[in-house]
Amino acid sequence: MSTDPDTPRPVGQDAPAGPGSITRLGGDPPSPYEEMFGYSRLLSAGPFVLIGGTTSIEPGGYVVGVTPYEQAVEICRRLLHELGRVGLGAGDVIQTRVYVTDISRAEEVGRAHGEVFAAVRPLMTMVEVAALIDPRMLVEIELVAYRG
Repeated sequence: MSTDPDTPRPVGQDAPAGPGSITRLGGDPPSPYEEMFGYSRLLSAGPFVLIGGTTSIEPGGYVVGVTPYEQAVEICRRLLHELGRVGLGAGDVIQTRVYVTDISRAEEVGRAHGEVFAAVRPLMTMVEVAALIDPRMLVEIELVAYRG
């Protein structure tokens, strides 16, 4: 393994311990796109934990939920699971970004988000996008947590 701090490390391989350490983890379960597109689901850098765009797709390609609400509930469940892998929970979340394909259904997505994060009240951005990678996907959420 290279000792150059700028050399990328494979998913799941930690940088040397210290203030600049970075841990990259694939999803549990992984998205079918992680390997293909070369990205991590979760990145821990110092006190910050970032979880990349998460949808309700299963490894075999099945999308869980047919409504924005159902998909958002499943995505929030997955986000909490990923946080738990690094010893964090909803109370550690400081920001979420929500991408929807139909902003007229924002209330459904916001309701699912609120069921998990209302007591925490992280920063939140919700934007409409033209499409997600799979036309069955209606919602994608990413977050930032702080290990304080």
